[in-house]
Amino acid sequence: MSEPYDQMMADNTDVGETVRRLLPDRLDQNEKNSFEFIWEYQARPQQLPPPGEWRIWMIMAGRGFGKTRSGAEWVRMIADENPDARIALVSSSLAEARAVMVEGESGLMAICRPGHKPHFEPSLHRIRFENGAQAQLFSAAEPESLRGPQHSHAWCDEIGKWPLSHERATRCWDNLLLGLRLGRDPRITVTTTPRAVPLVQRLIKLAASGEVAVTRGSTLDNTEHLAARFMESIASEFSGTQLARQEIDGELLEDIEGALWTRSLLEHAREYGAVPQALRVVVAVDPPASTGGDECGIIVAALGADGIGRVLADCSISGAAPAAWAQRVAEASREWNADRVVAEANQGGAMVESVLRAADQALPVKLVHASRGKIARAEPVAALYAAGRVRHVGMFAMLEDQLCGLLVGGSYAGPGRSPDRADALVWALSELMLGKSGQPRVLRFD
Repeated sequence: MSEPYDQMMADNTDVGETVRRLLPDRLDQNEKNSFEFIWEYQARPQQLPPPGEWRIWMIMAGRGFGKTRSGAEWVRMIADENPDARIALVSSSLAEARAVMVEGESGLMAICRPGHKPHFEPSLHRIRFENGAQAQLFSAAEPESLRGPQHSHAWCDEIGKWPLSHERATRCWDNLLLGLRLGRDPRITVTTTPRAVPLVQRLIKLAASGEVAVTRGSTLDNTEHLAARFMESIASEFSGTQLARQEIDGELLEDIEGALWTRSLLEHAREYGAVPQALRVVVAVDPPASTGGDECGIIVAALGADGIGRVLADCSISGAAPAAWAQRVAEASREWNADRVVAEANQGGAMVESVLRAADQALPVKLVHASRGKIARAEPVAALYAAGRVRHVGMFAMLEDQLCGLLVGGSYAGPGRSPDRADALVWALSELMLGKSGQPRVLRFD
């Protein structure tokens, strides 16, 4: 590039605007035909590598910010400049590395202009660039696969989702660092949504030393390139929650001191995809004290054949009359084929049962009475999480905000006046895992 361009990069000025002004007169026709593939022209300043002697560049931003495109373009840039580059591409699984980092809409194959795309060898998990540079795919679920291989650079995607059991995420990272010993200036780019997991927190602490350069950003920074339906979806899923700060604003949430549940604990419990067959399914209800008062907490949970309790759905409803929340319970019971509907009866047990029966006479209702406060009931359930015996199948923003607001000692510091969703979850998991019905049993299959 030209000297003005180099100076612009050094001064860290508005890259996009300056490139738009300088480039058109400096391109031949072939380059103009490939204009849409010139990343420096399209990128926002936050999507370009920051100046400085950083060893790790971490883009920690909300969903849809353009993190994947930034990581892929950085890899392409490294490969173009260095034929000897040996680049590790690490994701939570090999399937995700291929689907997102390589073949995704913002992956390596998509960002390279026609006629200059690298050669992907799926059976070898390897990408070969025209000039000899290579990139190898790795799974964070297999930390030992990074023990031995040497690299000059690495792109690590969504480290907040890397497997946490048996410290696989941190072991994978450490093995990667030990193998990053080729070339004169080994570097890593990390693209992730902020999650309160040990590896993300570790990199944040290193940022103070200058070893890690952190770029933060919001989903809203990239609105012009995002589908309206996507924006509506994330607004619906996260609006009004603390998790909106994480998933949209790209902020790393801090835990409340003394909380029974922490963000890190919930991330350890996160699970996606197919789950084992359920032995029992319950719908738990924490009814509101008055019509139009607090939320009606409605949680669906199951006990799997593997002995793990799983939170399947949060069907809670706000500001609803008794008939409306009872109908929601009946719908959840039918949808999930529930074996039991557990309802707290402290606020008028006969009324609660009659309202539920009016919605569906066949509902398998069981009334439970709270002899202890919410926090006391929650403590044994929190212990199940700490023991790794509970999973969340997906993300439940409002429920998880409430869980992280329950404090040791009996107080509540979460959103809303009362943790109704969290209380329903406690009833559900207590029914499945802490009562007689939650005890292990031997099943006979003929």
